Amino acid sequence: MPKPFRFGVQVSALPVDGWIERVRAYERLGFSTVFCPDHFGPQWDPTAMLAAAAAVTTRLNVGALVYDVDYRHPVIHAKGAATIHLLSGGRHEFGIGAGWMRTDYDEAGMPYDRPGVRIERLDEALQIIRSMWENPRTSFSGKHYTINNIAQAVELPAGSRPKILVGGGGPRVLRLAGRRADIVGINPSLPEGKITPQSAADLTPERLDEKLRSVREGAEKAGRRFEDIELNSLTFMTAITDDPSGIRTALAANSGMTPDQVANCPIFLTGSAAEIRDGLEKRRERYGLSYIVVQGRDQAVIEKFSEQVMAPLSGN
Repeated sequence: MPKPFRFGVQVSALPVDGWIERVRAYERLGFSTVFCPDHFGPQWDPTAMLAAAAAVTTRLNVGALVYDVDYRHPVIHAKGAATIHLLSGGRHEFGIGAGWMRTDYDEAGMPYDRPGVRIERLDEALQIIRSMWENPRTSFSGKHYTINNIAQAVELPAGSRPKILVGGGGPRVLRLAGRRADIVGINPSLPEGKITPQSAADLTPERLDEKLRSVREGAEKAGRRFEDIELNSLTFMTAITDDPSGIRTALAANSGMTPDQVANCPIFLTGSAAEIRDGLEKRRERYGLSYIVVQGRDQAVIEKFSEQVMAPLSGN
């Protein structure tokens, strides 16, 4: 039985003079979650933005897509996430990953360790964070972190904690996500530390099958049911049009894909509203991708997407 569709919107900043109205619009339009990425530069701080967004809404979930494990100590992550979850009435989805954007590390003067080391840190951090949500005291001794009898992050209601979302593109991080996450973001692998025109080609049907195998392997190794994990897909571009041929041809030329591959790639939602809905349903059926996140750069596109794509799929 496929999971019901959920839809999120990702924004790195909001209108300074109208941010409350914008966040409430996402809620009114039927989005499940507003997400904020975690990078340096001119974007807003995710923790501050998510707390503010939760304070002016009643149903909208808030989450990072995703926090970089290296930018904050896991104790800080645990306390911030638990506080947002408590104050929002249980609406926080805690997204975290192993880090990927090389320029963030370079500009901040932080070492950019090889992926295996960053993934090891993520694994240790997730163990610390979850323990600090669930236990009165936490001690941990690992390769990267040592925690000495630290108090619970925040006293949460019994049985309540933020959902854990782990995003990634490589097999090792996806196996980790399968072991520890409630929601897994299926992303392209970014070995160069940046998004390139060819990144989208890592999400062809064959590559998606490989990525899902990694998640399944991780879940089964941990004694979990793969079917219990919600699968998340971040969209890079949404274009609702009755004639998508020009857009698809341009995207194909830039990415090294064919127009048909572009049409079926989950990070590009192109075509008529009916075609996009059909594609989402087919990908959910084949891959289990049910939690779709679109970019919030253009409010007109967001409203059109809500009316013509989300609304007909709601409850399905």
